[in-house]
Amino acid sequence: MVKSQGRFARIYKKLHKWPGLIISFLLLYYSITGIFMNHREFFSKIDVSRNNLPKEFRYHNWNNGAVKSNLNINADSILIFGNIGVWLTDSTFTGYSSFNNGFPKGSDNRKIFDLHQSSDGNLYCATQFGLFSFDRARSQWSKFDLDVDIKRFVAIESIEDTLYVLNRSYLFKGKSKGINSVFQKIELKQPHDYNNEVSLFETMWQIHSGEIFGIPGKLFVDFLGVITLFLSLTGIIYFFFPRWIKIRKNKSKTVASIVKTNRWSLKWHNKTGAWLFVCLIVLFFTGMFLRPPLLIAIAYSKVNPIKFSHLDQPNPWYDKLRDLKYDENRNEFLLGTSEGIYSMDKDKLAPEAFRIQPPVSVMGINVLENFNDGAYIIGSFSGLFLWHPAHSEIYNLAKGKMYVGNSTGRPIGDFKVTGLITDLKGIQYMIDYDKGAVPLYHHKLFPEMPNNVLEESKMSLWNLSLEIHTGRFFRFMLGNFYILLVPLSGLVSVMVVLSGYLLWRKRFRKPKTR
Repeated sequence: MVKSQGRFARIYKKLHKWPGLIISFLLLYYSITGIFMNHREFFSKIDVSRNNLPKEFRYHNWNNGAVKSNLNINADSILIFGNIGVWLTDSTFTGYSSFNNGFPKGSDNRKIFDLHQSSDGNLYCATQFGLFSFDRARSQWSKFDLDVDIKRFVAIESIEDTLYVLNRSYLFKGKSKGINSVFQKIELKQPHDYNNEVSLFETMWQIHSGEIFGIPGKLFVDFLGVITLFLSLTGIIYFFFPRWIKIRKNKSKTVASIVKTNRWSLKWHNKTGAWLFVCLIVLFFTGMFLRPPLLIAIAYSKVNPIKFSHLDQPNPWYDKLRDLKYDENRNEFLLGTSEGIYSMDKDKLAPEAFRIQPPVSVMGINVLENFNDGAYIIGSFSGLFLWHPAHSEIYNLAKGKMYVGNSTGRPIGDFKVTGLITDLKGIQYMIDYDKGAVPLYHHKLFPEMPNNVLEESKMSLWNLSLEIHTGRFFRFMLGNFYILLVPLSGLVSVMVVLSGYLLWRKRFRKPKTR
């Protein structure tokens, strides 16, 4: 029995020691970037120059989500917008001047989802952290003070003098009066097929971030991030210090303070890990499924919301609304959501799901535009498609052929579409995340990004943290194998935490006295 226990202890030690050393260095940056990501608005004013990053993260040909769309103002004035903010350009897309006055400092505060000009000439802007109107008297953007807990606004439409604005959970309706506009907050009616389910992906995401239990949950996950940082550092100390102590002893040098630090590190490494090992396993396990390839297994699964959690909401559309487009011919709205695309009467505001749905990535819809004869252009990380709600056939605009379905189950397609540009002549450019501006059925190249746009368009600390946290940052080193970094790191972390706890029970925990 004793031999068996000793054999298990040796196995636990091997599983904990060497994998733990390797994963500790990775967990250092996971901990720090995770905390940054959990407080996006707080860190939103901090940017990093793209010139200091690998070439994959520098803008070239309007890639990396630089632009989402454009708004044609008149014959020689076009506003182009996206992650770069808002810029005024001419009909040839060559000369650019910043149109970002009034937005708070920081690239994240200039992340634009929609730009709209109402019939009275007023400009409105939907951003990551709020809804803005352009104050023509002061020539700057002015933010509306609206009652929202999710500040991201995603779409703006107008019918005559009435504005319809969408954030991730509610519709806001009001008369267009520029900065003096007043909005009514409207909860959309639940659809006929509503069954109060949420995506497993969103559940995993919110558990991993702690958002599932609101601010207290996020702060607890921040605490786990600090604990992970502490366990990594104390583990590294305990791995290297004994040899350092031995070397110093052989040279007759003092080792008292080093020995004390080593003992303290081991003591609190064991205690902290034993107290919180279950929470750490949940943290690492849920993180494994938030990136491909394990994301594929949960991408389209639905579960009941956890009771009394942030996902258990009375609003059936809470954090599910993604885009809005008014169709004059049908006299109704198209509503893009995480559950699919719906039609919605402008008066009843009761969404009804289309029977035939276009392919949209789990990452969300990025393009929703009217086409001709009742058809629409739909774009996401699944590609760019021409879709008619009444026709079963869907045309793949990016590939120039009929869509035949996704047989691989991958949440992304061959084209990761982030936007669509349409010039004054109707010539269009598909905006691909990797390739940038791609001519759509013509051969005229889109002008390169000018230096003044490049100089002002930095990467937010949040986005940099996301790239590091998801492993994409290391693509320049690992190539396409970077995709395995998150699942393997999560798997090894779970193994290290579990083996460490079992080793502590076998070797360090004091037996209870009877």
